[in-house]
Amino acid sequence: MASGVVTQQHARDSSGSEISDVSDVTNPLLNLLSNTLVLHQTIPYLPISSLLNLAATSSSFRDLLLRRTPGVFRHLDLTRVKTAQFDGDGGIDHGGEIWRNVQVDENLTEDDFYSGPLRGIFQSIRRRDILHHVQTLVLDGLSVTAEFCNDILVDPSLRVRILSIRDVKNLNERKLMQSLRYACRSTRPEDTPRVKGLYVFGARDAPALTAPSPVRQNGAVRGGANISIGWNHKSQHALKESIHNEGDDWYHKRGRIIGRHIADGWAETLLDCREVIKFDAVLCTAPRHQNSPAFGKTRVTPSSGVESPWGVATFALGGCASCGSAPEGFTVYGESPSEQLPLLAPVPLHSSTIKAATCPTPSVGSKKSEETHKFVPRCLECIRERYCFSCDQWWCEACYQVPSRHELNVQHVHFVDQTNGLVDHELAALEPSNLKKPKIKRSCWECEHNCLDCIANTQKLCKGCGGGYCIIHYEGSTLTFCDWCSRRRGRRSQELY
Repeated sequence: MASGVVTQQHARDSSGSEISDVSDVTNPLLNLLSNTLVLHQTIPYLPISSLLNLAATSSSFRDLLLRRTPGVFRHLDLTRVKTAQFDGDGGIDHGGEIWRNVQVDENLTEDDFYSGPLRGIFQSIRRRDILHHVQTLVLDGLSVTAEFCNDILVDPSLRVRILSIRDVKNLNERKLMQSLRYACRSTRPEDTPRVKGLYVFGARDAPALTAPSPVRQNGAVRGGANISIGWNHKSQHALKESIHNEGDDWYHKRGRIIGRHIADGWAETLLDCREVIKFDAVLCTAPRHQNSPAFGKTRVTPSSGVESPWGVATFALGGCASCGSAPEGFTVYGESPSEQLPLLAPVPLHSSTIKAATCPTPSVGSKKSEETHKFVPRCLECIRERYCFSCDQWWCEACYQVPSRHELNVQHVHFVDQTNGLVDHELAALEPSNLKKPKIKRSCWECEHNCLDCIANTQKLCKGCGGGYCIIHYEGSTLTFCDWCSRRRGRRSQELY
Protein backbone atom coordinates (compact mmCIF):
# COMPACT_ATOMS: atom_id res chain seq x y z
CA MET A 1 0.00 0.00 0.00
CA ALA A 2 1.58 3.25 -1.06
CA SER A 3 1.84 6.12 1.35
CA GLY A 4 1.67 9.81 0.75
CA VAL A 5 -0.58 12.80 0.59
CA VAL A 6 -3.37 13.01 -1.90
CA THR A 7 -2.49 15.60 -4.54
CA GLN A 8 -5.50 16.81 -6.45
CA GLN A 9 -5.46 18.67 -9.74
CA HIS A 10 -8.62 20.51 -10.66
CA ALA A 11 -9.36 21.83 -14.12
CA ARG A 12 -12.06 24.47 -14.39
CA ASP A 13 -13.72 26.05 -17.35
CA SER A 14 -14.44 29.74 -17.81
CA SER A 15 -17.61 29.49 -15.69
CA GLY A 16 -15.64 28.17 -12.69
CA SER A 17 -17.18 24.69 -12.57
CA GLU A 18 -14.97 21.69 -11.87
CA ILE A 19 -14.53 19.39 -14.87
CA SER A 20 -11.87 16.96 -13.67
CA ASP A 21 -10.34 15.58 -10.50
CA VAL A 22 -7.11 13.60 -10.69
CA SER A 23 -5.34 11.99 -7.71
CA ASP A 24 -1.66 11.44 -8.22
CA VAL A 25 -1.02 9.24 -5.19
CA THR A 26 -3.37 6.69 -3.60
CA ASN A 27 -4.39 7.62 -0.06
CA PRO A 28 -3.86 4.70 2.38
CA LEU A 29 -6.83 5.72 4.54
CA LEU A 30 -9.08 5.89 1.49
CA ASN A 31 -7.82 2.51 0.34
CA LEU A 32 -8.51 1.04 3.80
CA LEU A 33 -12.02 2.50 4.13
CA SER A 34 -12.87 1.31 0.63
CA ASN A 35 -13.11 -2.13 2.20
CA THR A 36 -16.81 -2.34 3.06
CA LEU A 37 -16.26 -4.57 6.09
CA VAL A 38 -13.72 -2.21 7.64
CA LEU A 39 -15.87 0.83 6.84
CA HIS A 40 -19.06 -0.50 8.43
CA GLN A 41 -17.22 -1.70 11.55
CA THR A 42 -15.53 1.68 12.02
CA ILE A 43 -18.20 4.24 11.17
CA PRO A 44 -20.55 3.69 14.19
CA TYR A 45 -17.76 4.81 16.53
CA LEU A 46 -17.26 8.14 14.76
CA PRO A 47 -19.43 11.20 15.46
CA ILE A 48 -21.27 12.76 12.56
CA SER A 49 -18.96 15.78 12.63
CA SER A 50 -15.93 13.57 11.98
CA LEU A 51 -17.66 11.87 9.06
CA LEU A 52 -18.62 15.20 7.49
CA ASN A 53 -15.12 16.60 8.00
CA LEU A 54 -13.62 13.51 6.41
CA ALA A 55 -16.02 13.78 3.47
CA ALA A 56 -14.97 17.40 2.99
CA THR A 57 -11.26 16.60 2.58
CA SER A 58 -11.52 15.41 -1.01
CA SER A 59 -13.98 14.41 -3.66
CA SER A 60 -12.89 10.77 -3.30
CA PHE A 61 -13.86 10.66 0.36
CA ARG A 62 -17.04 12.59 -0.39
CA ASP A 63 -17.97 10.11 -3.10
CA LEU A 64 -17.17 7.16 -0.80
CA LEU A 65 -19.10 8.40 2.24
CA LEU A 66 -21.97 10.35 0.72
CA ARG A 67 -22.69 8.59 -2.57
CA ARG A 68 -21.26 5.12 -3.09
CA THR A 69 -21.61 3.52 0.38
CA PRO A 70 -25.11 2.96 1.81
CA GLY A 71 -25.59 2.91 5.57
CA VAL A 72 -22.85 5.38 6.48
CA PHE A 73 -25.29 7.44 8.54
CA ARG A 74 -27.43 4.47 9.63
CA HIS A 75 -26.44 4.94 13.30
CA LEU A 76 -26.68 8.58 14.40
CA ASP A 77 -25.67 9.50 17.96
CA LEU A 78 -26.24 13.18 18.76
CA THR A 79 -25.40 12.98 22.47
CA ARG A 80 -21.86 14.26 21.87
CA VAL A 81 -22.81 17.11 19.53
CA LYS A 82 -22.22 20.44 21.27
CA THR A 83 -24.97 22.31 19.43
CA ALA A 84 -27.49 19.69 20.58
CA GLN A 85 -26.92 20.44 24.25
CA PHE A 86 -29.62 22.42 26.03
CA ASP A 87 -29.00 24.92 28.80
CA GLY A 88 -32.21 26.64 29.82
CA ASP A 89 -30.96 28.07 33.12
CA GLY A 90 -30.26 31.48 31.66
CA GLY A 91 -33.90 32.31 30.87
CA ILE A 92 -35.76 32.49 27.59
CA ASP A 93 -35.87 36.02 26.17
CA HIS A 94 -32.33 36.49 24.89
CA GLY A 95 -33.19 37.40 21.33
CA GLY A 96 -31.81 34.20 19.83
CA GLU A 97 -28.45 34.37 21.61
CA ILE A 98 -28.72 30.88 23.09
CA TRP A 99 -28.86 29.02 19.75
CA ARG A 100 -28.24 30.32 16.27
CA ASN A 101 -31.07 28.17 14.93
CA VAL A 102 -33.73 29.50 17.32
CA GLN A 103 -35.05 33.02 17.18
CA VAL A 104 -36.63 33.55 20.56
CA ASP A 105 -39.59 35.91 20.43
CA GLU A 106 -43.05 36.24 21.88
CA ASN A 107 -44.53 33.88 19.25
CA LEU A 108 -42.18 31.01 20.21
CA THR A 109 -43.98 27.94 21.53
CA GLU A 110 -42.73 25.79 24.38
CA ASP A 111 -41.93 22.95 22.00
CA ASP A 112 -39.96 25.25 19.69
CA PHE A 113 -37.94 26.50 22.63
CA TYR A 114 -37.05 23.17 24.21
CA SER A 115 -36.57 21.25 20.94
CA GLY A 116 -34.83 24.13 19.17
CA PRO A 117 -31.29 22.63 19.16
CA LEU A 118 -32.41 19.27 17.76
CA ARG A 119 -34.72 20.79 15.16
CA GLY A 120 -31.86 22.96 13.96
CA ILE A 121 -29.61 19.91 13.59
CA PHE A 122 -32.36 18.01 11.79
CA GLN A 123 -32.78 20.84 9.29
CA SER A 124 -29.05 20.90 8.65
CA ILE A 125 -28.64 17.16 8.02
CA ARG A 126 -31.89 17.07 6.03
CA ARG A 127 -30.42 19.63 3.61
CA ARG A 128 -27.37 17.38 3.24
CA ASP A 129 -29.66 14.46 2.31
CA ILE A 130 -28.56 12.49 5.40
CA LEU A 131 -31.62 12.32 7.63
CA HIS A 132 -33.57 9.77 5.60
CA HIS A 133 -30.64 7.32 5.90
CA VAL A 134 -30.79 7.25 9.73
CA GLN A 135 -32.20 4.03 11.18
CA THR A 136 -30.87 4.21 14.77
CA LEU A 137 -31.21 7.59 16.49
CA VAL A 138 -29.70 8.17 19.95
CA LEU A 139 -30.84 11.32 21.80
CA ASP A 140 -30.02 10.31 25.38
CA GLY A 141 -29.70 13.16 27.85
CA LEU A 142 -30.74 15.88 25.39
CA SER A 143 -33.74 18.18 25.42
CA VAL A 144 -36.47 16.14 23.70
CA THR A 145 -40.15 17.06 23.71
CA ALA A 146 -43.16 14.82 23.12
CA GLU A 147 -44.02 16.79 19.97
CA PHE A 148 -40.53 16.13 18.59
CA CYS A 149 -40.94 12.39 19.23
CA ASN A 150 -44.36 12.48 17.57
CA ASP A 151 -42.80 14.04 14.47
CA ILE A 152 -40.32 11.16 14.30
CA LEU A 153 -43.17 8.66 14.62
CA VAL A 154 -45.41 10.10 11.90
CA ASP A 155 -42.94 11.65 9.42
CA PRO A 156 -43.08 9.45 6.29
CA SER A 157 -39.67 10.68 5.08
CA LEU A 158 -37.87 9.23 8.13
CA ARG A 159 -36.72 5.64 8.42
CA VAL A 160 -35.82 5.57 12.13
CA ARG A 161 -36.34 2.04 13.47
CA ILE A 162 -34.70 2.33 16.90
CA LEU A 163 -35.05 5.51 18.97
CA SER A 164 -33.29 6.09 22.30
CA ILE A 165 -34.52 8.91 24.56
CA ARG A 166 -33.25 7.81 27.96
CA ASP A 167 -32.68 10.44 30.65
CA VAL A 168 -33.89 13.22 28.35
CA LYS A 169 -35.04 16.63 29.55
CA ASN A 170 -38.34 18.45 29.08
CA LEU A 171 -40.25 15.32 28.01
CA ASN A 172 -43.99 15.29 28.67
CA GLU A 173 -44.53 11.58 29.21
CA ARG A 174 -48.32 11.86 29.09
CA LYS A 175 -48.21 13.33 25.59
CA LEU A 176 -45.63 10.75 24.52
CA MET A 177 -47.92 7.93 25.70
CA GLN A 178 -50.78 9.42 23.71
CA SER A 179 -48.62 9.67 20.59
CA LEU A 180 -47.44 6.07 20.95
CA ARG A 181 -50.92 4.66 21.48
CA TYR A 182 -52.27 6.64 18.54
CA ALA A 183 -49.41 5.53 16.29
CA CYS A 184 -50.09 1.87 17.23
CA ARG A 185 -53.87 2.02 16.85
CA SER A 186 -55.56 -0.80 14.95
CA THR A 187 -56.69 1.55 12.14
CA ARG A 188 -53.18 2.90 11.45
CA PRO A 189 -51.89 2.97 7.85
CA GLU A 190 -49.92 -0.01 6.64
CA ASP A 191 -46.19 -0.15 7.51
CA THR A 192 -46.56 2.51 10.19
CA PRO A 193 -45.03 3.47 12.49
CA ARG A 194 -41.52 2.80 11.27
CA VAL A 195 -40.13 3.04 14.79
CA LYS A 196 -39.99 -0.52 16.11
CA GLY A 197 -37.91 -0.06 19.26
CA LEU A 198 -37.93 2.66 21.92
CA TYR A 199 -35.38 3.01 24.72
CA VAL A 200 -37.00 5.24 27.36
CA PHE A 201 -36.98 3.56 30.80
CA GLY A 202 -33.36 2.65 31.47
CA ALA A 203 -30.31 4.79 32.17
CA ARG A 204 -28.31 6.05 29.22
CA ASP A 205 -25.10 4.31 28.26
CA ALA A 206 -21.88 5.42 29.92
CA PRO A 207 -19.79 7.67 27.66
CA ALA A 208 -16.70 6.22 26.05
CA LEU A 209 -13.48 6.92 27.95
CA THR A 210 -10.83 8.95 26.15
CA ALA A 211 -7.11 8.78 26.72
CA PRO A 212 -5.87 11.40 29.20
CA SER A 213 -3.74 14.24 27.92
CA PRO A 214 -0.43 14.97 29.70
CA VAL A 215 -0.48 17.74 32.30
CA ARG A 216 1.98 20.55 31.61
CA GLN A 217 3.29 23.23 33.91
CA ASN A 218 5.58 25.98 32.57
CA GLY A 219 6.03 24.04 29.36
CA ALA A 220 7.17 20.85 31.09
CA VAL A 221 5.19 17.68 31.62
CA ARG A 222 4.30 17.04 35.26
CA GLY A 223 5.14 13.39 35.76
CA GLY A 224 3.30 12.83 39.05
CA ALA A 225 0.05 14.40 37.90
CA ASN A 226 0.24 12.57 34.59
CA ILE A 227 0.74 9.24 36.37
CA SER A 228 -2.24 9.91 38.64
CA ILE A 229 -4.48 10.77 35.69
CA GLY A 230 -3.28 7.68 33.88
CA TRP A 231 -4.06 5.38 36.79
CA ASN A 232 -7.44 7.04 37.26
CA HIS A 233 -8.25 6.40 33.61
CA LYS A 234 -7.14 2.79 33.93
CA SER A 235 -9.33 2.27 37.01
CA GLN A 236 -12.35 3.75 35.23
CA HIS A 237 -11.70 1.52 32.23
CA ALA A 238 -11.37 -1.53 34.50
CA LEU A 239 -14.63 -0.64 36.26
CA LYS A 240 -16.42 -0.27 32.95
CA GLU A 241 -15.08 -3.62 31.75
CA SER A 242 -16.14 -5.34 34.99
CA ILE A 243 -19.66 -3.93 34.67
CA HIS A 244 -19.81 -5.06 31.05
CA ASN A 245 -18.67 -8.57 32.02
CA GLU A 246 -21.61 -8.88 34.43
CA GLY A 247 -23.83 -9.50 31.43
CA ASP A 248 -27.00 -7.98 30.09
CA ASP A 249 -29.77 -6.45 32.12
CA TRP A 250 -32.80 -8.67 32.75
CA TYR A 251 -31.12 -11.96 31.74
CA HIS A 252 -27.88 -11.91 33.74
CA LYS A 253 -28.42 -9.27 36.43
CA ARG A 254 -30.77 -9.79 39.33
CA GLY A 255 -32.61 -7.18 41.33
CA ARG A 256 -33.78 -3.72 40.35
CA ILE A 257 -33.21 -3.06 36.66
CA ILE A 258 -35.16 0.18 36.23
CA GLY A 259 -34.36 2.72 38.90
CA ARG A 260 -36.52 5.60 37.73
CA HIS A 261 -40.14 6.20 38.71
CA ILE A 262 -42.64 4.71 36.28
CA ALA A 263 -45.46 7.17 35.61
CA ASP A 264 -49.06 5.98 35.58
CA GLY A 265 -50.21 4.94 32.13
CA TRP A 266 -47.02 3.32 30.89
CA ALA A 267 -48.32 -0.21 31.55
CA GLU A 268 -51.39 0.43 29.38
CA THR A 269 -49.14 1.97 26.71
CA LEU A 270 -46.87 -1.08 26.63
CA LEU A 271 -49.96 -3.27 26.39
CA ASP A 272 -51.40 -1.33 23.44
CA CYS A 273 -48.05 -1.21 21.60
CA ARG A 274 -46.86 -4.74 22.39
CA GLU A 275 -47.26 -6.05 18.81
CA VAL A 276 -45.83 -2.96 17.10
CA ILE A 277 -43.14 -1.29 19.25
CA LYS A 278 -40.77 -2.92 21.74
CA PHE A 279 -39.44 -1.12 24.79
CA ASP A 280 -36.51 -1.53 27.15
CA ALA A 281 -39.03 -2.75 29.75
CA VAL A 282 -41.75 -5.40 29.81
CA LEU A 283 -45.00 -5.97 31.65
CA CYS A 284 -45.01 -7.69 35.03
CA THR A 285 -46.28 -11.26 34.69
CA ALA A 286 -47.14 -11.94 38.34
CA PRO A 287 -50.48 -13.68 39.11
CA ARG A 288 -51.89 -10.36 40.33
CA HIS A 289 -52.07 -8.95 36.77
CA GLN A 290 -54.55 -9.89 34.05
CA ASN A 291 -51.86 -10.48 31.41
CA SER A 292 -50.26 -13.22 33.55
CA PRO A 293 -50.62 -16.90 32.56
CA ALA A 294 -51.25 -17.60 36.26
CA PHE A 295 -53.96 -14.96 36.68
CA GLY A 296 -56.86 -16.43 38.69
CA LYS A 297 -54.99 -19.71 39.24
CA THR A 298 -52.82 -18.76 42.20
CA ARG A 299 -53.86 -17.13 45.43
CA VAL A 300 -52.34 -13.68 45.89
CA THR A 301 -52.04 -11.52 48.97
CA PRO A 302 -54.37 -8.49 48.75
CA SER A 303 -52.49 -5.31 48.00
CA SER A 304 -52.47 -2.47 50.48
CA GLY A 305 -52.90 0.08 47.69
CA VAL A 306 -55.06 0.35 44.59
CA GLU A 307 -55.11 -2.85 42.55
CA SER A 308 -53.83 -2.34 39.00
CA PRO A 309 -54.69 -4.82 36.23
CA TRP A 310 -51.25 -4.26 34.66
CA GLY A 311 -47.83 -3.12 35.80
CA VAL A 312 -44.40 -2.38 34.33
CA ALA A 313 -41.72 -4.77 35.56
CA THR A 314 -38.79 -3.05 37.24
CA PHE A 315 -37.10 -6.14 38.75
CA ALA A 316 -35.53 -9.19 37.13
CA LEU A 317 -35.61 -12.27 39.36
CA GLY A 318 -34.37 -15.81 39.23
CA GLY A 319 -36.32 -18.82 40.43
CA CYS A 320 -38.14 -18.94 43.76
CA ALA A 321 -35.91 -19.80 46.73
CA SER A 322 -38.21 -22.72 47.60
CA CYS A 323 -39.39 -24.24 44.29
CA GLY A 324 -36.87 -22.72 41.87
CA SER A 325 -39.57 -21.45 39.51
CA ALA A 326 -42.53 -19.04 39.47
CA PRO A 327 -46.30 -19.52 39.03
CA GLU A 328 -46.23 -17.69 35.68
CA GLY A 329 -43.00 -19.36 34.51
CA PHE A 330 -39.87 -17.75 33.11
CA THR A 331 -39.41 -15.36 30.22
CA VAL A 332 -37.00 -17.35 28.06
CA TYR A 333 -35.16 -15.92 25.07
CA GLY A 334 -35.91 -18.05 22.03
CA GLU A 335 -39.03 -19.63 23.55
CA SER A 336 -41.23 -16.83 24.87
CA PRO A 337 -43.26 -14.66 22.46
CA SER A 338 -41.29 -11.79 20.96
CA GLU A 339 -43.52 -9.14 22.57
CA GLN A 340 -42.33 -10.36 26.01
CA LEU A 341 -38.65 -9.71 25.26
CA PRO A 342 -37.16 -6.36 26.34
CA LEU A 343 -34.69 -4.25 24.42
CA LEU A 344 -31.22 -4.63 25.90
CA ALA A 345 -28.64 -1.94 26.59
CA PRO A 346 -26.46 -0.68 25.07
CA VAL A 347 -28.13 0.33 21.83
CA PRO A 348 -26.71 -1.94 19.10
CA LEU A 349 -24.06 -0.26 16.97
CA HIS A 350 -23.74 -2.48 13.93
CA SER A 351 -27.38 -3.30 13.33
CA SER A 352 -30.74 -1.53 13.48
CA THR A 353 -32.93 -4.62 13.80
CA ILE A 354 -35.09 -5.59 16.76
CA LYS A 355 -33.52 -9.04 16.74
CA ALA A 356 -30.10 -7.53 17.46
CA ALA A 357 -31.52 -5.20 20.14
CA THR A 358 -33.23 -8.06 22.03
CA CYS A 359 -30.51 -10.71 21.69
CA PRO A 360 -28.57 -11.31 24.95
CA THR A 361 -24.83 -11.81 24.88
CA PRO A 362 -23.42 -15.09 26.19
CA SER A 363 -21.89 -15.07 29.65
CA VAL A 364 -18.12 -15.09 29.99
CA GLY A 365 -16.79 -18.64 29.74
CA SER A 366 -20.10 -20.22 28.69
CA LYS A 367 -21.04 -21.87 25.43
CA LYS A 368 -23.73 -20.10 23.44
CA SER A 369 -25.52 -23.33 22.51
CA GLU A 370 -25.74 -24.56 26.12
CA GLU A 371 -26.70 -21.36 27.93
CA THR A 372 -30.36 -20.56 28.62
CA HIS A 373 -31.26 -16.89 29.02
CA LYS A 374 -34.30 -16.48 31.28
CA PHE A 375 -35.70 -14.28 34.02
CA VAL A 376 -38.90 -13.52 35.92
CA PRO A 377 -40.15 -9.94 35.38
CA ARG A 378 -41.83 -8.44 38.43
CA CYS A 379 -42.97 -5.01 39.60
CA LEU A 380 -42.25 -3.77 43.12
CA GLU A 381 -45.82 -4.31 44.34
CA CYS A 382 -45.74 -7.99 43.38
CA ILE A 383 -42.53 -8.73 45.32
CA ARG A 384 -43.29 -6.59 48.35
CA GLU A 385 -42.35 -8.53 51.49
CA ARG A 386 -41.29 -11.44 49.25
CA TYR A 387 -37.91 -10.23 48.02
CA CYS A 388 -34.64 -9.75 49.89
CA PHE A 389 -32.78 -6.66 48.70
CA SER A 390 -29.47 -7.99 50.05
CA CYS A 391 -29.16 -11.48 48.58
CA ASP A 392 -31.81 -11.22 45.80
CA GLN A 393 -33.74 -14.25 47.07
CA TRP A 394 -37.51 -14.26 46.80
CA TRP A 395 -40.47 -16.55 47.50
CA CYS A 396 -43.33 -16.99 45.02
CA GLU A 397 -47.07 -16.95 45.76
CA ALA A 398 -47.36 -20.73 45.48
CA CYS A 399 -44.74 -21.34 48.19
CA TYR A 400 -45.30 -18.46 50.57
CA GLN A 401 -48.25 -16.31 51.55
CA VAL A 402 -47.33 -13.05 53.24
CA PRO A 403 -49.02 -12.93 56.68
CA SER A 404 -51.59 -10.18 56.96
CA ARG A 405 -51.52 -7.65 59.77
CA HIS A 406 -54.55 -9.31 61.33
CA GLU A 407 -52.82 -12.70 61.42
CA LEU A 408 -49.70 -11.21 62.97
CA ASN A 409 -51.71 -9.34 65.59
CA VAL A 410 -53.75 -12.41 66.58
CA GLN A 411 -50.54 -14.31 67.32
CA HIS A 412 -49.59 -11.69 69.92
CA VAL A 413 -53.04 -11.35 71.61
CA HIS A 414 -54.09 -14.12 74.01
CA PHE A 415 -57.25 -14.51 76.11
CA VAL A 416 -56.59 -15.76 79.63
CA ASP A 417 -59.29 -17.68 81.52
CA GLN A 418 -59.29 -17.28 85.29
CA THR A 419 -59.66 -21.01 85.85
CA ASN A 420 -57.98 -22.78 82.95
CA GLY A 421 -55.56 -20.15 81.70
CA LEU A 422 -55.41 -19.97 77.90
CA VAL A 423 -58.47 -21.28 76.10
CA ASP A 424 -58.13 -24.21 73.73
CA HIS A 425 -58.21 -22.30 70.42
CA GLU A 426 -55.49 -19.96 71.66
CA LEU A 427 -53.32 -22.90 72.67
CA ALA A 428 -53.73 -24.32 69.17
CA ALA A 429 -52.76 -21.01 67.61
CA LEU A 430 -49.52 -20.95 69.62
CA GLU A 431 -48.35 -24.32 68.28
CA PRO A 432 -45.24 -23.89 66.03
CA SER A 433 -46.96 -25.47 63.03
CA ASN A 434 -49.78 -22.90 63.11
CA LEU A 435 -47.64 -19.79 63.55
CA LYS A 436 -47.05 -17.77 60.39
CA LYS A 437 -43.55 -16.35 60.46
CA PRO A 438 -42.71 -13.68 57.88
CA LYS A 439 -39.67 -14.49 55.77
CA ILE A 440 -38.96 -10.82 54.99
CA LYS A 441 -38.60 -8.05 57.56
CA ARG A 442 -37.27 -4.54 57.82
CA SER A 443 -35.11 -4.26 60.91
CA CYS A 444 -33.19 -1.12 59.91
CA TRP A 445 -34.79 2.11 58.69
CA GLU A 446 -32.00 2.64 56.17
CA CYS A 447 -31.99 -0.96 54.93
CA GLU A 448 -34.63 -2.30 52.60
CA HIS A 449 -36.63 -5.43 53.39
CA ASN A 450 -34.28 -8.36 53.93
CA CYS A 451 -34.60 -12.06 54.64
CA LEU A 452 -33.98 -13.49 58.11
CA ASP A 453 -30.50 -14.81 57.23
CA CYS A 454 -29.31 -11.40 55.97
CA ILE A 455 -30.81 -9.71 59.04
CA ALA A 456 -28.92 -12.10 61.31
CA ASN A 457 -25.67 -11.19 59.54
CA THR A 458 -26.16 -7.42 59.65
CA GLN A 459 -28.26 -6.68 62.78
CA LYS A 460 -26.39 -7.14 66.07
CA LEU A 461 -26.94 -6.54 69.78
CA CYS A 462 -24.36 -4.37 71.48
CA LYS A 463 -22.58 -6.07 74.40
CA GLY A 464 -22.04 -2.69 76.00
CA CYS A 465 -25.44 -1.01 76.08
CA GLY A 466 -27.63 -3.91 74.91
CA GLY A 467 -29.16 -1.93 72.05
CA GLY A 468 -29.61 -3.15 68.50
CA TYR A 469 -27.63 -1.71 65.59
CA CYS A 470 -26.85 -2.29 61.91
CA ILE A 471 -23.20 -2.94 61.05
CA ILE A 472 -23.75 -1.52 57.54
CA HIS A 473 -25.24 1.87 58.33
CA TYR A 474 -23.77 2.50 61.80
CA GLU A 475 -20.29 3.75 60.91
CA GLY A 476 -17.71 2.88 63.52
CA SER A 477 -19.60 -0.12 64.88
CA THR A 478 -18.07 -3.58 65.22
CA LEU A 479 -19.48 -7.08 65.46
CA THR A 480 -19.74 -6.73 69.24
CA PHE A 481 -20.22 -3.03 70.00
CA CYS A 482 -22.33 -0.27 68.45
CA ASP A 483 -20.76 2.92 67.12
CA TRP A 484 -21.42 4.88 70.35
CA CYS A 485 -19.90 2.23 72.61
CA SER A 486 -16.96 1.74 70.24
CA ARG A 487 -16.09 5.44 70.37
CA ARG A 488 -16.57 5.48 74.11
CA ARG A 489 -14.20 2.54 74.61
CA GLY A 490 -11.68 4.22 72.31
CA ARG A 491 -11.69 7.40 74.42
CA ARG A 492 -11.22 5.38 77.60
CA SER A 493 -8.21 3.61 76.08
CA GLN A 494 -6.66 6.97 75.14
CA GLU A 495 -7.19 8.32 78.69
CA LEU A 496 -5.49 5.27 80.22
CA TYR A 497 -2.39 5.82 78.11
